[in-house]
Amino acid sequence: MIDLNVLPLYLTAVIALLLIPGPDMLLIASSSLSYGRKVGIFASLGNATSGILLTIMAAMGVSALIAVNPIALQILRLLGGAYLLKMGWDCLRTPPADAPEELKKSNKMAVTLYRRAVFSNLLNPKALIFFVLFLPQFVSTHVTATSGQQMLVLGLLLNILGLLFNLFLVTTVGTFGKSLLKSEKFRANQHKFMGLIFFVLAIWLLASQLPNPVTH
Repeated sequence: MIDLNVLPLYLTAVIALLLIPGPDMLLIASSSLSYGRKVGIFASLGNATSGILLTIMAAMGVSALIAVNPIALQILRLLGGAYLLKMGWDCLRTPPADAPEELKKSNKMAVTLYRRAVFSNLLNPKALIFFVLFLPQFVSTHVTATSGQQMLVLGLLLNILGLLFNLFLVTTVGTFGKSLLKSEKFRANQHKFMGLIFFVLAIWLLASQLPNPVTH
């Protein structure tokens, strides 16, 4: 399905990209720190889910059609920024909970962060453009698979490696978060911390300049 001669270069590029801090890494790390490993794992799964959806869209050519429409990209960016601002405001309005209550809410919080991770990535036009620009660079004419099939396999490989990296990040950061969750002072401010993270992500998205994949 993919050119094995291209695979080493592709894996090197993917690893380099995973090591660069970005909004996804910030969201997953802060979720793990604020609410523990379980919530961080669900945030990682949410990120992987959105990545798979973007991969399918790229393989089908849907994302390319959106990426060449400046108006669609701007609307997507505004929607994404508004969504992140709403998430931040909801976090600020959430009252602090004691340890037993927080444990009861862990399942609900995990599902919430999963959903937020999915939509924050899907509504990020830079993520969509990334798949349009990145995956086709490694499509080869030396295999019988179509470009769409190759992009699908390459994208799935990217998401698998990304999920493994994020789970490692969750395990590392979640270790610190576990001790913090026992602190009454931290629990009183954990929702505010996550609210601040969502506001930062919103500003990050709204203030960023969108690249134009079409040069001719």
